[in-house]
Amino acid sequence: MSRLARPTHGRMIGGVCAALARRFGTSNGTMRVIFLFSCLLPGPQFLLYLALWILLPSEEKAARTAW
Repeated sequence: MSRLARPTHGRMIGGVCAALARRFGTSNGTMRVIFLFSCLLPGPQFLLYLALWILLPSEEKAARTAW
């Protein structure tokens, strides 16, 4: 598993689904479909997406701050 950071390439809106797909070893499309299906369930999916968008560093920033 790789470090959780929003990639600079292969993202659509915020890169959250792309980061999660990379972390768990699935394709970007699969993770986006999972997210879309999860939106049919009750819960704070959009708020979680926004929180991850804000909290996850971008790949560029993560590379600069790495030890």
